[in-house]
Amino acid sequence: MTTRRPTSFDIAALAGVSQPTVSRALSGNPSVSEETRNRVLDAARKLNYTVDKNASGLRRRHSRTIALLFFEDPTPDDTLINPFYLSMVGSLTRACASRGYDLLISLQQLSGDWHVDYEDSRKADGILLLGYGDYVAARPRLEQLVRQGTHFVRWGAATDGEIGTTVGSDNEQGGYLAGKHLIERGRKSIAFLGTVSDAAPEFVERWKGFRRALDEAGVTHDARLQFDAIPTEEAGREAAETLLGSGVAFDAIFATSDLVAIGAMHVLHHAGLNTPCDVSIVGFDNLAAARMAEPALTTIAQDAILAGETLVETLVSKIEERGPDSVLLPVRLIVRGSS
Repeated sequence: MTTRRPTSFDIAALAGVSQPTVSRALSGNPSVSEETRNRVLDAARKLNYTVDKNASGLRRRHSRTIALLFFEDPTPDDTLINPFYLSMVGSLTRACASRGYDLLISLQQLSGDWHVDYEDSRKADGILLLGYGDYVAARPRLEQLVRQGTHFVRWGAATDGEIGTTVGSDNEQGGYLAGKHLIERGRKSIAFLGTVSDAAPEFVERWKGFRRALDEAGVTHDARLQFDAIPTEEAGREAAETLLGSGVAFDAIFATSDLVAIGAMHVLHHAGLNTPCDVSIVGFDNLAAARMAEPALTTIAQDAILAGETLVETLVSKIEERGPDSVLLPVRLIVRGSS
């Protein structure tokens, strides 16, 4: 049986101090009294806790490394990484290099102890989080990162009430642009393919913007035209098949990701429906696959280059104790053949 490696939280419990105090004591921070430092060091010795050179380097802000943590997403290939996140990598790498930081990339399972590992091993000055699966399930770990005093920035819904510093696209405005565009195309019965729940706050924002566009135009939304779908092509196929099987009339689809939209397009094609004559479709993300679809997919574009640069700049600011607020990035509508 493997013995669990002691953490700074174990030291804090034994020494009767907070975890941030343990971090400061182990780093030699002068704000910690000699008495407290000795108590922490004594607890560390009793627990056989070792501090490696990477740890001491980080505590003095000398590692000059940023950790990029991807979380496994369901994908049709072996990458297990959302394609939009992959599109950020080049920008993230260049942004780190321009600021004198190395980028450490890691693929994590949500079931793992990533939220503890990077705080205690001190492999990096700060963490960038891309993806989190079910946000409700991820919240406790994000809250723990905040309690630990970990420098982290995540990509997500940059709205009030989110945990930690967040960089994200203006999802609400994106949903509004999609709905407004379809209404301007004369569409009145628009299906929404995307999960609307607290587990997916970005999709909830897209739903709010979409409904705002409908309300503004005086278009009533049929509740039977909303179908949950995670951002995969397979989920788009399943949602579209359910939509067709429901028997509810529709003349357009707003999908909360390009992959969902492309999956739906395949189903409509096999059902003998023409896009955009019978059904107009709008996606979200502006993936390369959207441009190569047949017809090419109208979509709400997120700026992957700006996203990468902003994520790094925001995290570096936090590392340097400048503490920025969350950042909301603009989106734009790209009209192609599907609408």
